[in-house]
Amino acid sequence: MAQTRRKPKVVAENPQPAKAAAKAASDSPRGKTSAPAASTNHWSEAFSKAACVVAHWMGKPIAFITATALVITWAATGPLFGYSDTWQLVINTSTTIVTFLMVFLIQNTQNRDTMAIQLKLSELIIALSEAENRFASAEDLSDEELEKLHRELHTRAETTLGTLESRRAAGEKKAS
Repeated sequence: MAQTRRKPKVVAENPQPAKAAAKAASDSPRGKTSAPAASTNHWSEAFSKAACVVAHWMGKPIAFITATALVITWAATGPLFGYSDTWQLVINTSTTIVTFLMVFLIQNTQNRDTMAIQLKLSELIIALSEAENRFASAEDLSDEELEKLHRELHTRAETTLGTLESRRAAGEKKAS
């Protein structure tokens, strides 16, 4: 039986974004923003939904087949238009516009995927009793703090590796 893939649901980062945005606006040095928080949230939600739908469909084989068919059709019309500058301009302009728009779509998808991975890792770290909970929010650290944490973990990994190697060596001596 074939399984069908479903589009992932978008989970709101903050359950009360309008209140949080209003508080942030009142805390800002300039005071209130010119656009209401609900309006900003509406555009953000609309973009997020549209980006999910477009990303879902652009990742399917039919999107590639359609794009390939368009390029083949364009190439086939070359002799009809005498390979003119306008004929070339059509494909150049089309691909430039599509590429420009896809950059924003890809960035949105990347941000959403990164946030989902961070949330899953944070949940795992918090759930493990032996893990240090400070790693659950590592993505919020500064670059210097991340480098310091990286050096600390690298040292711990080297120590652990040394311990494992000595245990293996001791186990091999007993086996001999």
